Amino acid sequence: MQIVRGLIYFLLLTAGVCFALYAATGDLRYKRWGLITLKWTVLAGLGFFGVLIVERMM
Repeated sequence: MQIVRGLIYFLLLTAGVCFALYAATGDLRYKRWGLITLKWTVLAGLGFFGVLIVERMM
């Protein structure tokens, strides 16, 4: 559980750095990478909590 939580924090930090680089440089490449990273972070979080919910139901 700690590994998944650490991974989600790392992905959120990575997305934040990408958005900060986009704000500093205006390069659309960083915005795209930030959105992709944020999307996968949300999907990983939903999957993780989905597994926890299913585990509690059993």
